[in-house]
Amino acid sequence: MQIDGLDALKSAVSSGWVAEFLFFWGHTPKDHRVDKHVLSQWWPATFIIDGQAYATAEHYMMAQKAELFGDRDTLDAILAAPAPSQAKKLGRLVKNYDDERWIAHRFDVAVRGNLAKFGQNPELRDWLLATGETVLVEASPVDSIWGIGLAADDKRAGDPHAWPGLNLLGFALMKTRQSLRTKERAA
Repeated sequence: MQIDGLDALKSAVSSGWVAEFLFFWGHTPKDHRVDKHVLSQWWPATFIIDGQAYATAEHYMMAQKAELFGDRDTLDAILAAPAPSQAKKLGRLVKNYDDERWIAHRFDVAVRGNLAKFGQNPELRDWLLATGETVLVEASPVDSIWGIGLAADDKRAGDPHAWPGLNLLGFALMKTRQSLRTKERAA
């Protein structure tokens, strides 16, 4: 079943579809193997878009935010940031920021970055494709935009109707997975 957002997921579950969830949060696995941690925007996986290298998907997203609002100085600082946490902090300082405009672009930005991240890193791509039709859920108790606003062990995490968050990252990754699968079948 193709689920493209929270409303579609809620509708499918209400219609009796039993969803299988893969909860993730964080980017540092205990043993450095490829696992659910690769779903994090902070996972170190260099990729190139339009000739520009990005160290992480977070760097890409924050750079695109700065570019969208014409803030070249912050864009340059984001690209030079040694860690995704610093790129994120810089992204919060983008000049001329307009929330409504960012909201209109953020999902597509996340999908484009993740298509490059997973598409250019075969081990990550294979891992993502192996998740099948599982609903990918960023179980961040502190992020109700990109995550669900709940920890994975919260009893409400298994019920999308109870999520205080949007899970935008989870749905962007699912769209990425579907696009990669379609591309693989066409090859």
